[in-house]
Amino acid sequence: MSINIKEKTYDVDSPLYESWLLLKKNKTAMVGLGILAILILVAIFAKIIAPFDPNIQDIGIRLTRPFTNGHLFGTDDFGRDIFSRIIYGSRISLMIGIISVAISFVIGTIIGLVAGFWGGWIDNLLMRLMDIMLAFPYILLAIVIVAMLGPSLQNSMIAIGVVGIPQYARIVRSSVLAEKESDYILAERSLGESNLKLLFFSILPNCLSPIIVNTTLGFGNAILEAAGLSFLGLGAQPPLPEWGLMLNSARAFVSSAWWVVTFPGLAILFAVIGFNLLGDGLRDVLDPRLKN
Repeated sequence: MSINIKEKTYDVDSPLYESWLLLKKNKTAMVGLGILAILILVAIFAKIIAPFDPNIQDIGIRLTRPFTNGHLFGTDDFGRDIFSRIIYGSRISLMIGIISVAISFVIGTIIGLVAGFWGGWIDNLLMRLMDIMLAFPYILLAIVIVAMLGPSLQNSMIAIGVVGIPQYARIVRSSVLAEKESDYILAERSLGESNLKLLFFSILPNCLSPIIVNTTLGFGNAILEAAGLSFLGLGAQPPLPEWGLMLNSARAFVSSAWWVVTFPGLAILFAVIGFNLLGDGLRDVLDPRLKN
C-alpha cells in the first residue's frame, strides 16, 4: 500500500517508514535526535557560529567571566574564548565518534560473522580472544594501547576503536547463530548459494537492528572515553579544543573560575545524552519484542 502526498509517494508498508513512525512517537528518542541535530549543525557551521578563533590567546583577558566583552562562556587561563573552543570541539568529538565506531564496527562485525557462521575451532579461538579483551576494564585497556602507540588524538581513536571490537563481535555472533539455521537460509543453501553470499547478503541484513542500536550508543561511549583519555593527557594534545583536554587544563581553576570547567563538562554531558537517548529509542523501535 502506498499514499501520494503532493506528488510524492510513500510506501506505508515499508519497515523503514514504519520504524520512522514509531521513532517519532518516542519522545526521548526525538529529544536525543534533536540534540544530535544541533551538535551536527554546530560542527558544520563552526566557522560561522564561533565569534573568535579558538586558539588565539590574550593573557590580558584571561579568566574573564561569562557574558563579558562578548565572551558568552568567558575565557580560559590563556585568554581563549571558551564558547568558540566548545563549538570547534564538536567537530573533534564527532570525528572521534565516527572513526572509533567505524574501527569497532568493521572489525567486530567481520569477527562476529566468521565466528558465528563457521563455528568450531574458529569460533572458539576468536571468542576466547574477545574474552581476553573483555577481561580488562575498557579505559584501562585503552590506556595501555595509547601508552604503546604514544599520546595523540589519532592513537586515542584507534585505542577506543580496538576496545569496542569485542562488543560488536559478540552481538553479531549471537545474531548470526540465530539466523543461520532459519528456513530461508536452509532454502538458499539447497539452491547452491555460496557461503559468502549467504553471509553478507542474507544473514547480515537481518542482523542490522542490534548493530544499529549498539553503533548509536557507541558514539556516546567513544566521546566519553576520548574525553577521559584527553583528561589524563593521553588523548588530544594542546592546543586542540577537545572537551576532555579543556577539562584537564581547567583543573586548577575549579574553585576560582567555575565556568572554565562547567561548560566543557556540559558539552560532553549533552553529546553523550543525545546519543544514549537516540540509541534507547532505536532499541525500542527495532526490537520486535518491545513493539506494541
